Amino acid sequence: MKTYSRALIPRAREMRTNMTEPEKRMWYQCLKHLPYRFRRQRPFGPYIVDFYCAALKLVVEIDGESHTTDDAIAYDTERTAFLEALGLRVIRLSNLEVMENIEGVFQRLNQEL
Repeated sequence: MKTYSRALIPRAREMRTNMTEPEKRMWYQCLKHLPYRFRRQRPFGPYIVDFYCAALKLVVEIDGESHTTDDAIAYDTERTAFLEALGLRVIRLSNLEVMENIEGVFQRLNQEL
């Protein structure tokens, strides 16, 4: 199974440059303070994950309102299954959780680690 798509590198770079507000908050107020190195917008197969920690084989996804439709839920389920088939663990957080309870998100991630 191919785990990296070079074709997605330019899009991943663009996404790193133009992070959403919840992604910025997650990166600067949470992930940068954990004892593990995370990467932003990392391609895996046909997907780009929000945050990835190689040492833990952990993916952290931040889902906005667009992830609540039936089609989006089906897509996210397929995406998660692909990532888990690679031996990765996926944690999904909502934009609302990140924006309104970053301390709780930090604590949850510390517990998961």
